[in-house]
Amino acid sequence: MIPEIGHFAIALALVMALVQGIAPLVGAARGNATWMELARPAARGQFLFTALAFACLTQAFVTSDFSVAVVASNSHTLKPMLYKVAGVWGNHEGSMLMWVLILTIFGLMVAEFGHNLPPSLRARVLGVHGLIAIGFFAFILFTSNPFDRLDPAPLQGQGLNPLLQDPGLAFHPPFLYLGYVGFSMAFSFAVAALIEGRVDPAWARWVRPWTLAAWCALTVGISLGSWWAYYELGWGGWWFWDPVENASFMPWLAGTALLHSSIVVEKRDALKSWTVLLAIVTFALSILGTFLVRSGVLTSVHAFATDPSRGVFILVLLVMIVGGALTLYMIRAPQLKGGGLFSPISREGALVLNNLLLATATAVVFLGTLYPLALDAVGGGKVSVGAPFFTATFVPIMSPILIACVIGPVLGWKRGDLGAALKRLRIALLIAVAIVLVTWYAASGNQVFSALGLGVAAWLIIGSFIDLAGRIGFFRVSPMEMVRRAVNLPRSAWGTAFAHAGLGIFVAGVTASSSWQTEQVQLMRTGDTVPLAGYSVTFEGVKELKGPNYEAIRGSFTVRQGDRVIARLSPEKRFYPAEKSQTTEAAIHTTWLADIYTVLGDKDKSGGWSTRFYHNPLVPWIWAGVMVMALGGGISLTDRRLRVGAPRRAAGPSAPPVPTGA
Repeated sequence: MIPEIGHFAIALALVMALVQGIAPLVGAARGNATWMELARPAARGQFLFTALAFACLTQAFVTSDFSVAVVASNSHTLKPMLYKVAGVWGNHEGSMLMWVLILTIFGLMVAEFGHNLPPSLRARVLGVHGLIAIGFFAFILFTSNPFDRLDPAPLQGQGLNPLLQDPGLAFHPPFLYLGYVGFSMAFSFAVAALIEGRVDPAWARWVRPWTLAAWCALTVGISLGSWWAYYELGWGGWWFWDPVENASFMPWLAGTALLHSSIVVEKRDALKSWTVLLAIVTFALSILGTFLVRSGVLTSVHAFATDPSRGVFILVLLVMIVGGALTLYMIRAPQLKGGGLFSPISREGALVLNNLLLATATAVVFLGTLYPLALDAVGGGKVSVGAPFFTATFVPIMSPILIACVIGPVLGWKRGDLGAALKRLRIALLIAVAIVLVTWYAASGNQVFSALGLGVAAWLIIGSFIDLAGRIGFFRVSPMEMVRRAVNLPRSAWGTAFAHAGLGIFVAGVTASSSWQTEQVQLMRTGDTVPLAGYSVTFEGVKELKGPNYEAIRGSFTVRQGDRVIARLSPEKRFYPAEKSQTTEAAIHTTWLADIYTVLGDKDKSGGWSTRFYHNPLVPWIWAGVMVMALGGGISLTDRRLRVGAPRRAAGPSAPPVPTGA
């Protein structure tokens, strides 16, 4: 009975989406306030019915109701409770239900907290959002019903893919979808603005919080996926340029450009047309990621579905949503006249450079991801585009951004002084040059690009806080005055500094782990010792053990530095009987400066075990840097200037007018 309630709730949510997608748009066109106000109760109803459906599916997984097909295919009675719950979104049908649940949450937030938006704009934003929801609810009901029944019901389920039975994968999809779906709000604001024919600084201020929230969530989601791939897949790397990884990276790049271009719209009333286009493209790339994962065109540990009919449905949806928006953009864009002029050497100029390079980088990743698929589809054969291509193309494009994002914030609006900016940043520049020279010398004149990478990282980390130090009067005023100035600084300034410094920490981790990784692959017997980057790793033997829903062989390794024991590591090989699948569980000893990474392989006929060890310098800095970036975004999100909409007018006839967007 509960699954039927869930199925019916999805149908009712579709009805609410139809009301939300049609009535407000018609009402806004006719100036009918009653019809425009229908958007708010429709958004509430859509959320409530979707939440009810999601709760029903969760109940089916928690109670192991194998009469529900998706539960029988993705759960098992012996599975730990965390992974029973994670199984709700660890499959195609459930993940799409989570997708629309998050979509309705964002719509509900605009309905509840968008009081300061002009009524017509709010109605159009919610109307466009409702149209998006119609397509995805129809997709679920007609091709991906999570409540399909099995008759007779099996006594036991098939279990969840063992690779997904991991805390990293339990939390990775929700954050990823928060990012994907969050960009739907920027898209809705963009299309609503095109319908109204008006984009102004107030519009940019309304868009930025939604874009920033989505960007932060997507940053965390990508980071969790990378972290999972690093320790779960046992290959010692953190990024493979897998097409599904790229599918989440492309909207992140475009969303980063959108964040920066919206600043120019807000501050200088410029780049209007470009910012609207970026909002459309960013959400288009989010839907493209959904298509790649669910179309069957990719084979990946990240992919959910292989049913071509589902892929065709999403492709049609992508064409309708994005094609309609781009057509409207083509008609309306000439009306979006730019505002103030500015010099190429200015903060606006730096943000334009940022956008051009990020857009180019997005195009490179797009080409490298889809070209092999397109070539194969037209019978051109299979080609592989991997790390060498992206290293040769993506890295040179992004390098100028890393330098410019420190200079940009210290330039003035409209017209800047590059010489004065570099003078303010001279300490960061000197330290960066010193690090390059020391690293280059330590590497005996080799690996010049690695030395430059560490120099750029230092430039980012130190340079990001120099502007803040100047603004709070570091070493120039009393400590109490410094604290007062620091407290009164806009939180967005702190957020920008943390985000850029986090990028520098990330660059240092990527540079060191890529350049100086040590790998050892060998056959070992009990008592054997192998040297590894100044350490020694001794194989102590293996033992068998039984987990809640798996059987495992656990290796035991002792890591020493000289005579001192540094760590005892226990990598495993697990076998899951229900899924008839095997996984490799790496064991990692982490310090602030490096990871010691051990993997247990197979046993050979002579009784030895294949083992693989890595020493990865600064690799923890990769995820630390990304988290600092997300923290910076979160700090910026709390800035009082980034509220949704403009302040309300004060009550009373004598109240002075408040400018829109103030």
